[in-house]
Amino acid sequence: MVRLFESLRAVFYAPFYLALELDAYGKRGLEVEFGRPDSPDDAASSLFGSGADVIWGGPMRMMQYQAAHGDGTVVAFAEAVTRDPFYVVGREPRPDFRFADLMEARFARVLEVPTPWLCLQDDIRRAGLDPDALERAPDRSMAKNADALREGRVDAIQVFEPFVEDLLYEGAGHVWYAAAGRGPTSYTTLYTSRRFAEANGDALAALAGGVKEALDWLHKHDAGALAERLQGYFPDLDPARLAGALARYRANGVWGRDPVLPLEGFVRLKGALISGGFIARDIPFEACVDNRYARRARDGH
Repeated sequence: MVRLFESLRAVFYAPFYLALELDAYGKRGLEVEFGRPDSPDDAASSLFGSGADVIWGGPMRMMQYQAAHGDGTVVAFAEAVTRDPFYVVGREPRPDFRFADLMEARFARVLEVPTPWLCLQDDIRRAGLDPDALERAPDRSMAKNADALREGRVDAIQVFEPFVEDLLYEGAGHVWYAAAGRGPTSYTTLYTSRRFAEANGDALAALAGGVKEALDWLHKHDAGALAERLQGYFPDLDPARLAGALARYRANGVWGRDPVLPLEGFVRLKGALISGGFIARDIPFEACVDNRYARRARDGH
């Protein structure tokens, strides 16, 4: 039995919920107990206490942990979210959006987790601009920022689904920038302690195979069918809104085709963490990622 934790509840984690719904792990002889840490900040550390055996979450958390505790302490082995699932949504249409537009806007960033802003500030720097020069609103939750956009107290906000779907449905917002458009940026993977990985290779193979089955399924079925499968994880969301959010993520290529974590996406994420001052040193790809089990799942072994 493997104790599998999510880091928080989010629509873009759809492949991981789907794997549970499909009994994709059970089909491979693996019993899974599903849970969650007290806080996303505790995700990596929960692998070393009495909490989780395996977590799904960002390589950001892994790099943060390894920067503090040493390379090779935690290892990723099955990616599902291969591009950034966040958006910049503005009050007015901006079909020809440029990052310079943000410099003229009252802007509210994500507060709940650090990765979205770290990646966006890196985009802004790569465009030759200074993210510290933005007119930033006080840090608030995404829900409060969405209300501020509706009320005209800000011009643009950074959010994930279903806030995007809700704002578009209401006519209260317009997508300015889908961060997935920057290309691969490793966002969510299964990861575990190196010690657990070395002792439980068959379990990691079953988990990677389950993620591959879920990715295959969601790319073969429409968003309505996916929403029907996942509604129980989002009981307060209108089914049509959930389907719209899932359709947008799939159209933007947020989910990979297989669980192999690409070097390109890892490097892009790491660059953002360094440019944003989140980590102070390089974390080698080989210290964080073991793609053996994902390749086996991809290749049908």
